[in-house]
Amino acid sequence: MRFPALGGAAALLVVPHFLAAQPAAPTAPVRLERVRSLYSAARAYETVAYLDRFVRWPGNAGFDSSIMHIAGQLAAAGYVEQSKAHPDDRLTYRIERYPMATPAWEPLDASVSIIGPSGTRTLVYAFATNRNMLATNSFSTPGGGIGAELVRVGATDATTLDAARVRGKFVLLDAAPGARRGGGLAQLFTEAVSKRGALGVFAYSMPAYTQPAKNRTSIQFTGVPYDSLARGFGMPLSFAAREQLLAALAAGPVRLHVETRTRFTWPATELTVVAEIRGAREPDVRFVYSAHVQEPGTNDNATGVGSLLEAARVAAALVRTGKEDPARTITFLWGQEIRSTARYLQQDSVRARGVRWGMSLDMTGEDTKKTGGTFLIEKMPDPSAVWTRGDDHHTEWGGSAIPEQAVRPHYFNDFVLRRALDEAQGTGWVVRTNPFEGGSDHTPFLQANKPGLLLWHFTDQYYHTDGDRLAMVSAEELRHSGITALTSGLMLASADGATARAIVGEVERAALDRIAVERTISADSISRGGNPAFERHILEAWGDYYRGALAAAEEVEVGGSSAATRAAIADAQARVAQAAAKARTSLKPE
Repeated sequence: MRFPALGGAAALLVVPHFLAAQPAAPTAPVRLERVRSLYSAARAYETVAYLDRFVRWPGNAGFDSSIMHIAGQLAAAGYVEQSKAHPDDRLTYRIERYPMATPAWEPLDASVSIIGPSGTRTLVYAFATNRNMLATNSFSTPGGGIGAELVRVGATDATTLDAARVRGKFVLLDAAPGARRGGGLAQLFTEAVSKRGALGVFAYSMPAYTQPAKNRTSIQFTGVPYDSLARGFGMPLSFAAREQLLAALAAGPVRLHVETRTRFTWPATELTVVAEIRGAREPDVRFVYSAHVQEPGTNDNATGVGSLLEAARVAAALVRTGKEDPARTITFLWGQEIRSTARYLQQDSVRARGVRWGMSLDMTGEDTKKTGGTFLIEKMPDPSAVWTRGDDHHTEWGGSAIPEQAVRPHYFNDFVLRRALDEAQGTGWVVRTNPFEGGSDHTPFLQANKPGLLLWHFTDQYYHTDGDRLAMVSAEELRHSGITALTSGLMLASADGATARAIVGEVERAALDRIAVERTISADSISRGGNPAFERHILEAWGDYYRGALAAAEEVEVGGSSAATRAAIADAQARVAQAAAKARTSLKPE
């Protein structure tokens, strides 16, 4: 799941060809092959298939079953339940339980039919084929369902709804329905159901990238406010359902028969699984992964869960056989998006100080031929999120320029990109990046002033729709994503001086290449009347960013940077500064 962003465009950044030619860090090829030899695409896919069975919202049966499945697989991989662990056990897991402030919700069944003149019913849509048709927090209708008139409104203001006399009726909003995630439906529910006694509400809201005219039955999930007094329902409409209802209304008055069955659980408990491989030398320093469990979809985010669970299994196997001995702790989180990760970072300030890297796995297994998406690394904020130009583009999910002061120089973007390109070499896997947009489990890391980035796929014509099912998943994409994630964590958890200096070299090469690209863009801009001072500022910002990223690499080496590593950082910084200065002075003067 990605929470809403501000605007955006359709294109994606193709990784420049020169990056693929860079030599890897000295330990990278060996570690990559170790992970590859054990990482099972079939196992990751089996986890995805298990979660695909459920509409997973915190506290409901499907969510809890998914959490227990994860815990069972961890135990089978050798992780010991924390309360039973011996002090010498390095592989542990626990299930954390948190009381929920609202009841857990689960959809069970629903159908909507048009009642004909003789009492016959024509089906509009049903839960069996549209499991996103019930907005979260919708209540059950009385047994056998209810029949009532459908009224059409063009707005949600008091004057419109009062004139429509919506009490005891179903209400269809046929207008710009508000926020992309169903704000129109939620507002309509509040005004028509909670305040005016309507029985239930319908609204349409499908973004263009879901191709609704092609995917005519697709519905994006959404929610309405919990209201135990009104006990109504909300239903988002598919393109086809909207057409059918509007056509019926154009012919005259319409009565619908609606049946819904949902389950509320109260009191409810939110579960989170935390697994750890305790570091042998610096156990308080952590690389933290997060993959959220909730949502009804499969790519979003059963795939992130599957990729990460298989990574945890492989990591355990490598540690138990002595092939890996992480010096720092590796932590795996599965729970509710953003909330579980934020909680982990906020509930223990001492633990949080040791979190050095964060990675979110969200939508990691898409069949790119079917969904239209491609693998992406969403970078933590760098200057491409301030000045998005050249081959940098935001995704159709949406992003907007960030303030320049929000940029945090770090090596993590280029390091993880390099690991993905290592995995892609010779496999045909397409690796791309996009500037920071936010909205998934990487944001709590950034908000806590920790490096954090996202592995995902986009564009996706089935994003958040009930078309996001198992048939849209590629086991090989799961595998590539999981291998990239685990290789990254294992390298940073055990980085020696040679590895640290190799990473410095990778970042320096990325810096020099980026400065060259930006200099070309700036020169072209100036030739077309652009402001030379502004273009020089952009080049200066990229130079500053990469000098800061190299400085941050002092934390890579376990035990602290050696003199050789510090010297390598200083030399790289000097070369980057020189390249940036040369690029600036080469631009046409004002």
